[in-house]
Amino acid sequence: MRKFVVAAALAAGVAVLATAAFGSTNSSSRTTSAASPATATVKCGKTRTIGMAAPYTGPAADIGNQQVRWAKYYVKRWNAQKANKNKQIKIVPGDTQLGVDTAFAVRVAKSFASNSKLLGVVGPAGSQEVVASTSAYKGGGLGFVSGSASRTSLTDGHTDGNRRGYFYRVVPNDAAQGPVVANWMTKKLKWKRVYIIDDQEAYSQGLATGVGKILSSRGVKVTHDSISQSDSDFSSKIAKIPSNTQGIYIPWQLAPQAQAFGQQLKAAGKSKIKLFGSDGLFAPGVWKIAGSYDSAFPYNPNDAGVKKYVSTHKGNGEFFGLPSYVAAQVVVGAVTKACANGTATRAEVRKLIAKTKLKTSILGFPVSFASTGEMHAPATYGVYQIQSNGSFKRIG
Repeated sequence: MRKFVVAAALAAGVAVLATAAFGSTNSSSRTTSAASPATATVKCGKTRTIGMAAPYTGPAADIGNQQVRWAKYYVKRWNAQKANKNKQIKIVPGDTQLGVDTAFAVRVAKSFASNSKLLGVVGPAGSQEVVASTSAYKGGGLGFVSGSASRTSLTDGHTDGNRRGYFYRVVPNDAAQGPVVANWMTKKLKWKRVYIIDDQEAYSQGLATGVGKILSSRGVKVTHDSISQSDSDFSSKIAKIPSNTQGIYIPWQLAPQAQAFGQQLKAAGKSKIKLFGSDGLFAPGVWKIAGSYDSAFPYNPNDAGVKKYVSTHKGNGEFFGLPSYVAAQVVVGAVTKACANGTATRAEVRKLIAKTKLKTSILGFPVSFASTGEMHAPATYGVYQIQSNGSFKRIG
């Protein structure tokens, strides 16, 4: 009797797996063979599916949802075009909860990899998330394009693992951001004593080290310390910072943490020391310590699409998320081309991402990729200062 039950259960399991593999005959985007999602040929239909890996919730939700809104903005504009009536795009969300645990990013990547309809991915947001989830994306044959992961070594092919042919980004890396920050500190602000605090994550440590080296080479006295992304009481760290320090560099990813640090710095009587953040802290209204500086991604303020987004969001451009619009544009373009004959594979999409050639973009420059996954176009970072109302004003 037990053998019969086991056999029946196995038979039922096989039937379920077969159904999952082949899909419903009414599906608008389904595999046409029993191959794994990584190698299967997908019937594109009128709706094609992509993934969006971002921190929808958690401590970095503010910047994550900026990315989500900008990516959705591109897809909405795409779907609204008459020419794309039969080329609609659907976004499947994946909440990576940046700043909590990279295990969330890995789960999202595995979920996307096993989704037989999904052809490409926008994201993830954090450099540490890219490192942690690369294996799952590569195993699933998925190309993924980030609008914010900027750690330089992500694309060197060995330091953080090899993801060439799979990972691309539409933002400059930290090798470009570091010099902008260091130049502003030394040439504009004339700082001679800088305290650097990283948050022990890949992105933050890379920027902290890079900026620190440049400052030291220019005769600036640099002191380096660290916090954890789970810290909320910074009193012991602040107590160690000399009162004659001119600036504190905090290349962190969690804006609420930067806000708490700034408030505690003021309470300790050290509010004259200026804070300087990085693109991960570009969160107007969340990090709002007036007078603080921040480096962030480039964009074209005169682009019609940018102007429309800003106007429909009551003047809040949410520019940290803006590059994710371009990341979505790249993925959607590759998926659409791969689906030109009615079917597509993830390998085809990856190859077409690599061949991307956008003559213009809302970033203010063309977008195409080197074999490393970096953009060809020279791109740099802007410098902003937080105003008394919490807004970020570009000053350089």
